[in-house]
Amino acid sequence: MKRSRFTEEQIIKVLREHEAGVKTADLCRKHGISEATFYNWKSKYGGMEVSEARRLKALEDENRKLKKLLAETMLDNAMLKDLTSKKW
Repeated sequence: MKRSRFTEEQIIKVLREHEAGVKTADLCRKHGISEATFYNWKSKYGGMEVSEARRLKALEDENRKLKKLLAETMLDNAMLKDLTSKKW
């Protein structure tokens, strides 16, 4: 997974600047991001505090690990079923 150049704290700081009245184009130019990136950040982190953003990231990481474990378990289960069907 690609690592972001910006931390959650920095992203929320940029969004707070926008809420304070700075224009989107000026913010994007200042921080070196595209407007599409800004609006993606706004949809994901809009209205969040830094602690909430950290919690969101932790939950996403945990969810990714659980999905991987589930996929591995399902693969093992399918292999065992295939193995037993070939024996009989």
